[in-house]
Amino acid sequence: MRFLLYVQIPTEAGNSIVQDPNFLQKIEDYINNVNAEAAYFGPSNGNRTMFFIVNMDTPDKIPIILEPLFQEFKAKVEVHPIMILDDLKKAFSKLGK
Repeated sequence: MRFLLYVQIPTEAGNSIVQDPNFLQKIEDYINNVNAEAAYFGPSNGNRTMFFIVNMDTPDKIPIILEPLFQEFKAKVEVHPIMILDDLKKAFSKLGK
């Protein structure tokens, strides 16, 4: 199942983290390790923010995917289930609409 990870790095922690010369490599490694379908970056609510689309087939993937964000980036994370258009079509065909 696809999820949108809404990842905010608080300003104080982010100011320290971006000084690490390996910062961008750590983000790239994370994206590769979780096999993110997409990754986007920008400001939100005054924080450095990352948006990742990831697939989690079973709940035991939650700590594997979220812990690096908490530990490496000191991030606040929200997890939202999402669908692509084909998923939505499939769902509505089962509703008989």
